[in-house]
Amino acid sequence: MPAFDATLDELTFFREHDGEFLHFLEDHDFDYVYPEHIQGLSRCQWTPVEVCRKAALLLAPHPDTHVLDVGCGPGKFCAVGATTTGARFTGVEQRENLARTARRMLRQYNIDRVEIIHANITEVSFSAFDAVYLFNPFQENIFPALRIDFEVELKPTLYQHYNSYVKGQLEKMPEGTRVVTYCSDCEEIPECYEWKETAVGGNLRLWIKTGGQPPVTNPAEAGPRDGQSLAGDARTLSLT
Repeated sequence: MPAFDATLDELTFFREHDGEFLHFLEDHDFDYVYPEHIQGLSRCQWTPVEVCRKAALLLAPHPDTHVLDVGCGPGKFCAVGATTTGARFTGVEQRENLARTARRMLRQYNIDRVEIIHANITEVSFSAFDAVYLFNPFQENIFPALRIDFEVELKPTLYQHYNSYVKGQLEKMPEGTRVVTYCSDCEEIPECYEWKETAVGGNLRLWIKTGGQPPVTNPAEAGPRDGQSLAGDARTLSLT
């Protein structure tokens, strides 16, 4: 079902029905629940609703999946992901004001199956999760123009530090672990993960831990993997 513009009455309906149809909203309607300064950051900083849906379907093929969103901001991906798939989502956000905003949004839309943790990512073990979402959570450390606010320290050395931590955690995950990156240079993806699917003009990528095989530079050039053609996969066709 395509996204659509919602009236104020329809937004109230979504909130009263446990966010069941939340993932069908357009971005400006979804963002309406946020304070103005959060809305203003949406286009650059928060994953678009349509991309959230696609990423969630790639990460959580089963409702018993537990997904980690690294640097969840105001919780947009977690909310859309939970209502799209029925899976559990946990967002980690180091900015206290964004973590509070995320929790408030979840309450207003009556969304369960989502937990927001206020913490630095280096304080979080990935062992409790089945899948991980990464939308360049550390890039503002090397691109000052992307700075969200002045609540946390930013510096280039932290970019490397956080990427190294995430990479180390991903290396410890079991085979079959799913990771989706959006608009990422993928520096934090270990070589034991294989690039399996792509969407959104190549900006959204699904990686799966295979147990030691190096990542593919270009899956289109490499051809089908594990006996499956990307072009012939029904889910991929619906996402591109």
